[in-house]
Amino acid sequence: MSQKPSSINIIWLALVLIATVTAAYTGKMAEVTRASFDSAKSAVTLAIGLIGPMALWLGIMKVAEEGGLLRIIARAVRPVMIRLFPDVPPEHPAMSAMIMNMAANALGLGNAATPMGIKAMQELEKLAPEKGTATNAMCLFLAINTSSVTLLPLGVITVRAAAGAVDASAILIPSLFATFCSTCVAVAAAKILAHREAFSVYSGSDLNLKNAGEESTDEASLLKPGPGGKIFVQLLIIAFCGGIIYRFTSPAAPGLVLKDLSNWLIPVLICLLLVFGYFKGVKIYETLTEGAKEGFNTAVRIIPFMVAIFVAIGMFRASGAMDIMINIFSPLTELIGMPAEALAMALMRPLSGSGAFGIMSEIVNQAPDSFLSFLVSTMQGSTETTFYVLAVYFGSVGIKRTRHALPAALCADAAGILASVLICNLWLS
Repeated sequence: MSQKPSSINIIWLALVLIATVTAAYTGKMAEVTRASFDSAKSAVTLAIGLIGPMALWLGIMKVAEEGGLLRIIARAVRPVMIRLFPDVPPEHPAMSAMIMNMAANALGLGNAATPMGIKAMQELEKLAPEKGTATNAMCLFLAINTSSVTLLPLGVITVRAAAGAVDASAILIPSLFATFCSTCVAVAAAKILAHREAFSVYSGSDLNLKNAGEESTDEASLLKPGPGGKIFVQLLIIAFCGGIIYRFTSPAAPGLVLKDLSNWLIPVLICLLLVFGYFKGVKIYETLTEGAKEGFNTAVRIIPFMVAIFVAIGMFRASGAMDIMINIFSPLTELIGMPAEALAMALMRPLSGSGAFGIMSEIVNQAPDSFLSFLVSTMQGSTETTFYVLAVYFGSVGIKRTRHALPAALCADAAGILASVLICNLWLS
């Protein structure tokens, strides 16, 4: 039985061909040529820039894994995860990594979520019966990621606050509603499309769970810290708590505000994971550096996938095809309450995270308290860059046949955009 080509093939080819044909009419062939080279350079630069964060977070993940934290978290949410991912054994490291990734996304910790997501995809790849082909669990995990389960869109709130919005955090509830809708659609679409494809998978009974968790350190090899080390760390924890109290009570120190939360979350999360590992007896420095070695190899593996995606998107934008699409569809979007200016954001969001963020920032800075500003902020806070996530996550494990991952993710994107329009119109009416 011959395999059907992945949908990413025709979409990628269409972006390149449409860009070239459009440039022939718009006279922007020079811009398209320049964009192809600039986009390829940007993809490599971004991939190299990911080496540091990946090395850091994969190392910290290794510490948490060796200390048993991931198994503890996995057991806590096992009932939900088993229903979502019946093909993944509950005790497998993939389950824990997916949970950590979703938690980081929910808190708006994008820099931490990507390495955790890559780790999850690498563990899921170990369960794949056919290398290079996405499993049902991979497709569902990617769809959930692109639906951007975000409880705290801190980056967007910070932009709104800097622009002088009267209530910068007013998008919290609308963003939560939109991201909830997109996530529900992502799960439903992935499940429905999975049933339509015949694909063999491993079940939990097919694996020896002891082997599945073999990367975890044996309890006997853990060396518990001595009383001196414990007391020292405990004193530092007490001092940190005192610092929080000082920030809230001392007139000489500015109090904490919501926009500071994103700056506090990352260092606190790093410290919590390392302290947990330390108290569990993990050799945190050796373990972190061992896990960090994976960061470099992973960043190199994803470069070809990122170059392909970035070049196609860059050419499409430079040719003027994006502007033409906006002009064509704007009469339809205005019927559902979406201003024409927001259509550019809706079309850009699945293609380019930095491009969408730039559009959102520009609109917010021009009129921070307008309906358009509120709408694009909600879109930015409740959707994700689908093609980037697909290139990075699947590229990290060499997935070439993406099966139904992209259609499910695009369904989630559409649901998130429509839900954003609906809730914003209701919220401000």
